[in-house]
Amino acid sequence: MNQPLAYVHPGAKIAKNVVIEPFATIHNNVVIGEGTWIGSNVTIMEGARIGKNCNIFPGAVISAVPQDLKYNDEDTIAEIGDNTTIRECVTINKGTTDRMKTVIGKNCLIMAYSHVAHDCIVGNNCIFSNNSTLAGHITVGDYVVLAGMTAVHQFCSIGNHAFVTGGSLVRKDVPPFTKAAREPLSYVGINSVGLRRRGYSTEKIREIQHIYRILYQMNYNNSQAVEIIEAEMEATPERDEILQFIKDSQRGIMKGYFSKI
Repeated sequence: MNQPLAYVHPGAKIAKNVVIEPFATIHNNVVIGEGTWIGSNVTIMEGARIGKNCNIFPGAVISAVPQDLKYNDEDTIAEIGDNTTIRECVTINKGTTDRMKTVIGKNCLIMAYSHVAHDCIVGNNCIFSNNSTLAGHITVGDYVVLAGMTAVHQFCSIGNHAFVTGGSLVRKDVPPFTKAAREPLSYVGINSVGLRRRGYSTEKIREIQHIYRILYQMNYNNSQAVEIIEAEMEATPERDEILQFIKDSQRGIMKGYFSKI
């Protein structure tokens, strides 16, 4: 249902039961899936691909051109997964030639005034609290929670099930299953509350805790810790995920709170 005071470009592909409120603007080359609600004063720009049953609140701007001086009008996109809510004044830029797209996964909640820059890939079931800011080229796993006013440096990665406390400056990669806090950002434990909520057993949580004790609390360097974990701990999906994240890290992982900075 399109309100007469909304502008929808004839080239936009809008499912039949999408609601578009007055003063929204939908540009060309936009796709919006069934059941989505577009609030007043939302701007959906070229290249947006919005899934089913999304809610986009007033003032949000989706798929604006990147704030990157290297951008040269490439044909790129911004994807929003099904059942995702984008709150007031959120800005999500489309991609550049690096990844050709910016992606927000399914079942996410992106709270007011958050910013997701070009070429970010955000997984499913993530929550970004108010004023969370992602610079370009960031990778965020599934079930990640960023508390309010978190700022993430470009090219960082944040692993699955990680929790980053409010006001944090993320300059290094945050491994999966961890809690990150303090300044400089440090490991302060695993995200045991989140893991329990998602059905992880007590035994599995203890396994993850032991991995991070070796990595962060036994005075090994990262290479030594990885060798010990591989040699002494049974291979499990969680163990292998942690080890692979560390091996793939380009910026290096965050320090432990007992580590010298």
